[in-house]
Amino acid sequence: MGAFARFGNELYTGKRSYDFVGKRKIWYTIAIVAVVLSVLIPVVKGGFNFGIEFRGGSQFQIADVKSTDQTLAEDAVASVVSGATTHVTVVGGNSVRVQTDQLKNDKVTQQVSAALAEAYGVEQSDITSSFIGPSWGQDVSKQAIVGLIVFLVLAAILMALYFRTWKMSAAALLSLMHDLIITAGVYAATGWEITPAAMIGFLTILGFSLYDTVVVFDKIRENTTLDADGAARTFGESVNLAVNQTLVRSINTGVVAALPVAAILFFGAFVLGADTLRDISLALLVGILVGTYSTIFVAAPLYANFRHNEPRIAKHDKRVLQARERAQTSDDAEGERTEADAPLAR
Repeated sequence: MGAFARFGNELYTGKRSYDFVGKRKIWYTIAIVAVVLSVLIPVVKGGFNFGIEFRGGSQFQIADVKSTDQTLAEDAVASVVSGATTHVTVVGGNSVRVQTDQLKNDKVTQQVSAALAEAYGVEQSDITSSFIGPSWGQDVSKQAIVGLIVFLVLAAILMALYFRTWKMSAAALLSLMHDLIITAGVYAATGWEITPAAMIGFLTILGFSLYDTVVVFDKIRENTTLDADGAARTFGESVNLAVNQTLVRSINTGVVAALPVAAILFFGAFVLGADTLRDISLALLVGILVGTYSTIFVAAPLYANFRHNEPRIAKHDKRVLQARERAQTSDDAEGERTEADAPLAR
């Protein structure tokens, strides 16, 4: 702990520094590649695996089965409804959940339930069935999109007012979109269902990502305000110092938030078979990790990029670099005089 505290203190004082802003082209390339892959994955795989709440359909839950063979359910459904799309999931180790396309009527539903009971050797009364219409799923999707848009608009306005510049707001929102796209790409790559619980996770990581970004941006504003006149650092160097000063805090926050979420994901997905825990925790875990990364490597460098060509900042940077060059020239001349006087001294 002492070494880590010393590491954090050296970052804060500037004794140790990592050039996040200066190497921004590398981070931009990584971010662009990750976003492009996240967009291409669902295209290649034929889209996302939306849960029944979004696509609509019928669902059957079979409890206390002796065998969790998924082909039994697929064959049973196909024997009643030829060509039906069937999604089978093992829940909790001894239960099977079967989701199908929307069935025509109650009679077909009863026939499918009977076929599943025969296939798994259980009583038909042990099977629970439910139906979700596609209109309900469309309403859920619409409300989720509306909520996302409203959140982004309000966040953009509030950040622009708080930081007194729309460029900080723009950098934060671009970083946020980076987080959302990559999280969605992970869902597409794993094939896990996007359910209302996953949507809650998506909306939750918006808040976490913005919180981390706002803390870093607040330190950037403090540094650049103090460096307004007579500073020895360029604007980009002040932004980079702020990122270094908040680096340990960002890492600590990300780790502390990710560990319990990872535990929930493990137990929900692989031990308890709790789909709701799995769906929300995957979105949270990916969002926390990507959000911590994007604040450091995307949001802060983007903000520095947005402002470095402003006349006032360009003039400030030019003055700092010229002063630094004069100081270097003076030091070199002093060194040459010292070397020339050395033989006389001997």
